[in-house]
Amino acid sequence: MSTQAHVPTLAERLTTAWGSWGPTMTPDARRVAFLSDRSGVPEVWVQDVVLDGEPPDAVRIPLSDDPVIQVTWAADGAWLACAVATDGGVRTQVWVVRPDGTGARRIAGDASEHAELGPWARSGHRVVVTFPSVSPDVPARSYLADPWTGRLDELAEGELIHVLDISLEERFLVIVDGERGRQFSVVVDRLTDDHFPLLPHGTGSTEVALVRPAPDGDAGPLWAYLASDVGLSRKQLIGLPFGPNGYRGQERTLVTRDDAELEAVDADDAGRLLLLVWNVSGASELELFDTTTRELVPITGLPGLVATTPVLSRDGRSVILGVQGPERPRELWHLDTDSHAWTRVTAGPYPEDDLVVPTLQTFTSDDGTLLSGWLYRAPGVDGPGAAALWLHGGPESQERPTFDAQHQALAAAGISVFAPNVRGSSGFGRDFVHADDLEGRYGAFADVTAAAQHLIETGIADPGRIAVTGRSYGGYLVLAALAFTPDVFAAGVDICGMSDLVTFYRDTEPWIAAAAVSKYGHPERDRALLEDISPLREADAITAPLLVVHGELDTNVPIGEAHQIVAALRERDHPVEYLELPGEGHEYRRAASRTLLVETVVDFLTAAMHVATPDEAAAPAPPG
Repeated sequence: MSTQAHVPTLAERLTTAWGSWGPTMTPDARRVAFLSDRSGVPEVWVQDVVLDGEPPDAVRIPLSDDPVIQVTWAADGAWLACAVATDGGVRTQVWVVRPDGTGARRIAGDASEHAELGPWARSGHRVVVTFPSVSPDVPARSYLADPWTGRLDELAEGELIHVLDISLEERFLVIVDGERGRQFSVVVDRLTDDHFPLLPHGTGSTEVALVRPAPDGDAGPLWAYLASDVGLSRKQLIGLPFGPNGYRGQERTLVTRDDAELEAVDADDAGRLLLLVWNVSGASELELFDTTTRELVPITGLPGLVATTPVLSRDGRSVILGVQGPERPRELWHLDTDSHAWTRVTAGPYPEDDLVVPTLQTFTSDDGTLLSGWLYRAPGVDGPGAAALWLHGGPESQERPTFDAQHQALAAAGISVFAPNVRGSSGFGRDFVHADDLEGRYGAFADVTAAAQHLIETGIADPGRIAVTGRSYGGYLVLAALAFTPDVFAAGVDICGMSDLVTFYRDTEPWIAAAAVSKYGHPERDRALLEDISPLREADAITAPLLVVHGELDTNVPIGEAHQIVAALRERDHPVEYLELPGEGHEYRRAASRTLLVETVVDFLTAAMHVATPDEAAAPAPPG
């Protein structure tokens, strides 16, 4: 009996092309810890930073069987702190481990209690752990955790708090609190138990804040550096001096750009050099900012379209960050801040297949709102053909030109993919990200239809062969498009989307529900709106073939959201298929799950929209 070697499918080759991301450095910048899914699931790896030769082998740091989603190195170099996704789901545990892999233990969180990993104190001796609120009468609480003993000393409490940074002597905290898109930031003086706002309260958010010594010759013993759009049209670099005895200086906008949003900031220990990462319509641009001279230096030669999770060394001489693009998975690169030379830190497998580089398209919605999206044109397709919209989650996420196995597999199968950033997406300014709040949701529905019309008007799509696909909030938009505009789309793929916003609020994690009120509406005060925009209530209208996918352990968008829409359609004898991914939560972190997902989506859409496979296209026509 002969055996035939397994030949990986394109989907398998793409989904198993592992990456490396989320770097964190030792104080001397000679070693790096990071996350990688080279074993099939995200784990912690450690390796030396070598700048003259091939990247060395990395060493795996074993923790638990669950995926690791974050790692940070203590400032004193003694410990790594890690966030581990319990059962692969939304709830996380905080673990600590020595850099050589010894001493691993869980210090917070378990299967029933969610604990979030925060920053290390600047001294490196303790790390922040936050337990979110689980009910209106129990506030969220943040603690400083001792990695040696596991002792937790209380830091702060609030409704939706996150500790962003701690001053060197652990006296001052920078905290954000508030609902999505309406966060406010405060400084807390632990010595006097006083606090004051960093910026005025209002619409906007502060997602990055660093505490460093004041620039040479400037007022105030400390400065806070923020990436914020509070009071601004886009996220920009804001600086604010502050200190003991309630001293608070005037905030200053230090660096602004009309064409971009500031999405990441890091600083050296002295507070003299800042690394800025800008989002320009989805692509990344880097700059270095000298806080003493106010000199701004652009960095060229970024070896990929998108940069993520940048880390500036304590002495300001090195940067390590994640880099990726549509043709290559995530990898780590080193930047010398003096010479501006780039060196690859990690090496990974690149798919040998010819992959599509997307083009940025612009179009307008019915009300004149300017929108954009990334088009992955199916190779070899002349004239209008099959196409699929892809709608990202969030809604505050953003479609960017990153490595995406599903987009590439669909394009290779003859289905062009258009991934628009509908209103509510980040990266385009404060007004745009809030344009879908509450009643603005109807405008987001119109944007989806406008994206389909763009494909028709530009000759990319056959009007009768456009599918709508998406995940999380994007999955919700899929169901809404099929329910509220049933004549537009030929098929749909809903991946972990909400089908009824009333039941979503009822069943999701309490801290997720509390933060979502500013986006979707209050579950009681705005119930009429939530009912009106819930696709489940218009299940009769969903007649196009639909694939529903959900993770077994998802508690962000609970699995009941999938079960109830599938049951409703089956009761009506409407065409629906269901794929449940065992052992997965809201994010699908295991390579085997991603392979199954992509293969199922490609098979479903090629069948639903009558797309010939390469073998079928090459076969001779039958006689007759």
